[in-house]
Amino acid sequence: MEKLLLILGAIAFVILASLVFSIPVWLLWNGCLVGAITGVNEVSWLQAWGLALLCGLLFKSNTVQK
Repeated sequence: MEKLLLILGAIAFVILASLVFSIPVWLLWNGCLVGAITGVNEVSWLQAWGLALLCGLLFKSNTVQK
C-alpha cells in the first residue's frame, strides 16, 4: 500500500510540475508571439502545457554521455 501511494504521489508531482513549467510558455507565447507575428492567436494555459509537452517530445536529446 505504501508503494502505491508513493507511485501515485510521484505521478501527481510530475503532472503538477509540468503544469507549473508550462506557465512561462503561456506567458511568452501570449506576450511576445501574438503581437509580433500576424495570424498567431493567444493560447490558453492548457494549450501551452500541450505545446511544452509536444516540444519536449520532439526536441528531446537522445545522446548518452559517458
